[in-house]
Amino acid sequence: MTLAEDIAALPASFLKRLSDRGFRADRLLALAKEIGTGREARNRLTGVVTPPRPNDVVDVPSPGTTEYERFRSIGLEALGRGEVALCVLAGGMATRMGGVVKALVEALPGKRFLDLRLAEQAALERELGARVPLWLMTSEATYGPIVEALGDRLDGERIAVFEQCVSMRLTPEGALFREDDGDPSVYATGHGDLPDALAQSGLLTRFLEHHGGRGTVWIANLDNLGATVDPVLLGFHLAHRGPLTVEVVDKVGSDKGGVPVVWNDRRIIAEEFRLPKEVDPATIRVFNTNTFLVDGPSLRDLDFEFTFVEVEKSVGDRKAVQFERLLGEISVPLEPAFARVPRDGVASRFLPVKDNAELAKRRPEIEAVAQARGFAS
Repeated sequence: MTLAEDIAALPASFLKRLSDRGFRADRLLALAKEIGTGREARNRLTGVVTPPRPNDVVDVPSPGTTEYERFRSIGLEALGRGEVALCVLAGGMATRMGGVVKALVEALPGKRFLDLRLAEQAALERELGARVPLWLMTSEATYGPIVEALGDRLDGERIAVFEQCVSMRLTPEGALFREDDGDPSVYATGHGDLPDALAQSGLLTRFLEHHGGRGTVWIANLDNLGATVDPVLLGFHLAHRGPLTVEVVDKVGSDKGGVPVVWNDRRIIAEEFRLPKEVDPATIRVFNTNTFLVDGPSLRDLDFEFTFVEVEKSVGDRKAVQFERLLGEISVPLEPAFARVPRDGVASRFLPVKDNAELAKRRPEIEAVAQARGFAS
């Protein structure tokens, strides 16, 4: 049986469940043809890739400077008009924390990651008079538990939840990969789903209509509680009048992931595994925090086919192949400004948590940041 025949033979209810979440059989069939043709070479960027040039990374101004006050004023005005929405990436099952929904893990005693994001929203309203909608992009696995945890607070506008896309894993030979019970293995296709999933939700369209076509979408990882809405960074983003700002930090030894680069004379964010072989990631001394400020109309009108990179995944003791989209690739159609932000002390904007050991180590920092920004209680 061919892959196309195998997909067509799946129950109609199962296929509808997938198609409701963005699955396209034609896309999977096309991607399946690429398996075995050289994953590493296909995943890598072609052309000229170099580290950022001296003026490509701009330091956010320090408190007390004229530029700091100027950007803060611009940001506060936009927040006062309600022109910012915070979109949190909450699709993660914390596999290194025991396979639980990360949003519901206690980041601080008695306070889950989700609780602290809600407390941040309340602090913005209380301290700045800013009504910032909180949109949570979940996966199929995290949607139900997060909706249940939100309860009556979930109103679909001020606090809203939408799902990212799904697909089915394949075997290394290009057939459907099936779980031990015989069912196809379904997975979320990555943070790069956000433009499509947000468009399908209608949230951004309604938000922009309500604000006269203006607005900024602030995108951040759930587990990075340093990436809060900040009027100075917002003012920086609005002042440079570009469609996208990406927060970056100085790289330290253990950092591995996305980096700012110049690709064919254009600034982009690229995952290290996508760099050409001749480019040594160690020569790039800044790191992507996966925090993005995006012009709302530019995001709404985005017409761009994200790359589906091929990834080998261990499912139990077997190998599977899945195709994922990377949010950093939004920097290809929307050229970014790179804003270098602090990663130490109470001003830190980069506090990622990937496992229990890192969470235990970071709790004092998270507590200090939450206290300083008014959302610890």
